[in-house]
Amino acid sequence: MNDHMTAAPVFDRTTQDVGNIVELGHVNIRVPDQRLATLFYVSGLGLTRDPYLVVGVENMWINVGTCQFHLPTGKPQVLNGTTGLVVPDLAALVHRLKHVRPQLHGTAFAFTEAGDHVDTVCPWGNRIRCHAPDPRFGRITLGMPYVEIDAPVGSAPAIARFYREMLGSPAHVEDRAVRVPVGRGEALVFREINRAIPEYDGHHVQIALADFSGPHERLRSRGLISEESNESQYRFTDIVDLDNGAPLVKIEHEVRSMRHPMFARVLVNRNAGIRNNDYATGHEAWAWTMPPGT
Repeated sequence: MNDHMTAAPVFDRTTQDVGNIVELGHVNIRVPDQRLATLFYVSGLGLTRDPYLVVGVENMWINVGTCQFHLPTGKPQVLNGTTGLVVPDLAALVHRLKHVRPQLHGTAFAFTEAGDHVDTVCPWGNRIRCHAPDPRFGRITLGMPYVEIDAPVGSAPAIARFYREMLGSPAHVEDRAVRVPVGRGEALVFREINRAIPEYDGHHVQIALADFSGPHERLRSRGLISEESNESQYRFTDIVDLDNGAPLVKIEHEVRSMRHPMFARVLVNRNAGIRNNDYATGHEAWAWTMPPGT
């Protein structure tokens, strides 16, 4: 035996584990005015309207990296929490938001620069926190790394248990918040807040599961399935205390399987820094991950 042989590297293999929730697909919020939604999400935030699907005036799908906002026309809905985004350039974001501010006057639209992020509010009150690319969000330069949902004080341990036992996700509690890992780098975060939470208005998030049937059976056995959509999709709304069935948080989950036709669909993302007055051939698209070597 050669005493000088290099020892085999030791890796923490758990860092590569992916929980059962393998995709954060979209956040769905109704909006009453598609024009104002375009001004905020496309012109202001610099995101991209899906050019292929749902292109009428009754709904709008907005691409952000591998995720989407779905914005059907209707009575406005407000997520009880905050959607987190990573955008390529915060200074450029602020410039765009200032540009659309006069056209959004009289709505709930607002934005605040806060050092390493920019807090924005859509015309109907949805809170969206925008971050610059940062290692804590992985290698993305454009995306939706988390959806943070308001939760009652004291509910975090029971919420974490619900996701672990019902959905097979390695949820954990830290600093009065539950982090539920999604896919390779996203998360649902339930944060305890010491104030009243508005009545749930029907907004939803879409996720995909690797083990699709197991959670369905566990949810069904407790009477928690709210919609049997089709063979590759179902929905549930209530997150409950598994000891006594008491409701903890309401937010509808549109649950898809990995065999759903739109699972891991490739989305078009534009370079919001390219305009007609400073156009450069070949730079219209934006790569949502960092290039090699960075």
